[in-house]
Amino acid sequence: MAYESPINALPPVVTALCLVIFAVELTMSAGAIGLVGGPGAIGWRLSVVQDYAVSPAVVDYVVWRGDLSFDLLKRFVTYAFVHGSFTDALFGGALLLALGKFVGDVFHPVATGLLFVISAIAGAVAFGLVADGSQPLYGAYPAVYGFIGAFTYLLWTRIGQQGGNQVKAFRLIGFLLALQLVFALIFGGTLRWVADVAGFTVGFAASIVLAPGGWAALLDRLRQR
Repeated sequence: MAYESPINALPPVVTALCLVIFAVELTMSAGAIGLVGGPGAIGWRLSVVQDYAVSPAVVDYVVWRGDLSFDLLKRFVTYAFVHGSFTDALFGGALLLALGKFVGDVFHPVATGLLFVISAIAGAVAFGLVADGSQPLYGAYPAVYGFIGAFTYLLWTRIGQQGGNQVKAFRLIGFLLALQLVFALIFGGTLRWVADVAGFTVGFAASIVLAPGGWAALLDRLRQR
């Protein structure tokens, strides 16, 4: 009997995204405990956040001042590969693997990659427009919420085809947002949830086009109107 590796079953684009996340985190974690990079490596995480995270100031320069330099634009995507701790990266990567497996098995690899990118960008823009100061945004979570949006769209479509109550498709996002609210009330929160909601919303909306046959179906509906 032949056995298939669960790793090989993962969509390649999802595997690649997670490998980048884990590679970045392992490098910073190894530097923090002195395994690589010497004494200067202790400050790698702070340097990476400063160079690759996005902040309201960055969004202000790009959106309102029209500064389209690569150093600023890259942050709208690179922040998703930077995390505050090993546990943070592990949890974010695990969620990306789980949701990416479900979505990537349905979406084309290019569409899966685009979903990650546009959800990350949407999260960064929303956070930057709402938050104040130089508080950085980093972590894969807005992009992960984009995959939750795609998962919700696929579930919403499937339930609709079966004639069921499509509201059920939103149970996962409802539970996660309620959980965030509880944590915010107990431990205090930031406006990072805005980035997550934006990622989910754009992920859901983009799936209308990115899902197999979505673009053709959209054009057909527009022609009917």
